[in-house]
This record gives sequence, structure tokens and C-alpha cells, in this order.
Amino acid sequence: MPDDASTGDAEFVDFWNTVLVPKFIKFKHVLVDGLTHHSEAIFPNLKVKEGDRVLDVGCGFGDTAMKLAQRVGLEGRVLGVDCCDAFMDYGRRAAAEEGYENVSFENGDVMVMPFEPEYDFVFSRFGTMFFSNPVWAMRNMRTAMKPGATMTHIVWRDRDDNPWLNMAKEVVLRFLPPPGEDALTCGPGPFSMASQEMVTGMMKSAGYHNIKFERVDAPVLVGRSVEDAIDFQLSIGPAGEVFREAGDEAEEKRHEIEAALAEAIDGQKKEADGIVMDSSSWVISATNPGG
Repeated sequence: MPDDASTGDAEFVDFWNTVLVPKFIKFKHVLVDGLTHHSEAIFPNLKVKEGDRVLDVGCGFGDTAMKLAQRVGLEGRVLGVDCCDAFMDYGRRAAAEEGYENVSFENGDVMVMPFEPEYDFVFSRFGTMFFSNPVWAMRNMRTAMKPGATMTHIVWRDRDDNPWLNMAKEVVLRFLPPPGEDALTCGPGPFSMASQEMVTGMMKSAGYHNIKFERVDAPVLVGRSVEDAIDFQLSIGPAGEVFREAGDEAEEKRHEIEAALAEAIDGQKKEADGIVMDSSSWVISATNPGG
């Protein structure tokens, strides 16, 4: 990628749209309902008020954009941005059905999208981790912010604190080799911004001030049943990447892998809506000094 990141994340965007979108739609019940604990934990304290203009980066299915639209009221506006129109179509339909006139969605690569400094607040839930050049992307996000505006993004903490993703990968790696350096990928990955020190340096380089970290530990839904959870793990995330890249070998060993995953997942906590596991995220906030 050029140093100026002028080409954006075209390779990763294509991978999202051709490979991951159908899988994410299939497991929308996990990726939206299962992860809301992390955004719900901090939404009441977000520095968003009525009349604000808000940018939601990597808005996915649009659920956070609509929640932000409730906060800003009829005098405010929310723009949800994502590289996958198939995700945002869900948000567009939901907004139309529920009568939201203050939220809109736009397809775009935040690495290269042109912005004007018109937003009071910028938000991203589990989106910034996938930028190939996060400093460049966050700097570009800052160009959308008014002087003194706040940016808050949520990222996963390290692997050991997120067994909901890491445990399945460890199981699958007992049967299959790790992906090679030429593996197709969605970007740096879910744990790429786990280091507080590293991310602080990135955000300072991108021009942010008053950088603060808040740890959120919350349960996440990994499937409505053991079978649903196995299917999810072998489709998406670190375990899914190992399984996908192993190709024919993975299919030959599918029965063994599924049996091992079933044993591991069956021992997890079960609630009324399905199987839940522990997870941990950073809620990172910073301000744009302007100038």
C-alpha cells in the first residue's frame, strides 16, 4: 500500500463484500444481538446531545447509527458509513420502517473518503481494528470532526480476555495448520488494537488529544445452540480463517473438528437466548484539538 494510503483498503473491501458479507448476514443474530453489551455499557455516557451531527464509522447493519439517531433527536443528524452496502440495506429498511428521518447511510472506504469538519461526535464499534493503516484512517476520521469534538471507538482487548474468539481457534489449530502469509484476510484482525500503549501512540500520531481507555467486560452470545455456535466459529473470526484457508484438509477433518468444538462449547454458560462466553473490550475516547 502506498505511504499516503491513497488507494484505501480496496483489497480488504473486496474480501468483505465477496467472502464475509454472506456469513455476517447469516450470523446477524450473533454479531448484532451478541455484541450489544459492549455498546450498551457505554452508550449512556457518550458525549452526544440533541442537535448533534454524528458520524458512525463501520456502521454495519445500522443498529448503532439508529441508536445514535435517537440521542440526537429530530434536530440532529447521523451518517452511517460502511464499505458493505448489503449490511447497510438492513439499516436503511429499519430506519424507513421505524420512521427515522435523521439517519442516512453511505457506502465508502473511510481510508480515503473526503470529509468536512462538520461532526460533533464520531463513533465506531469494532470497526477501526480492520484498517490496514489505522493511523491514516483515524487521521482522516479526525478531518470530519469539529474542533473539540469527541471520537469514541470500541475494540477488542487481547486474546486471553476473549475466549469467545480465541478458544475455538485453539481447538481448530489442533487439527489444521495456521494460515500462511498469503492468506486472504479482512484486514489486521480483531486483536490488532488490543495494546493500550500501541493504540495511544497511533492516536497521538493521528492528532488526537485527551486519549482515554475504559475496559468493558461483558458476556457475548456465540450461538443459539451448540450447533449454531460451531457453525458461527467455523465461518467467521480467527477459527473461521484457519478453517477456510485449510481448504480440502479442513473438510476432510470437519467431523473431528466439530466434535472437539462441541465438547468445548457445550461446557460454556447457557442462558435463555443461547450460549454465552466471556469477552473484553476497550472503549477508547479522544478529542480533536482543531487547528
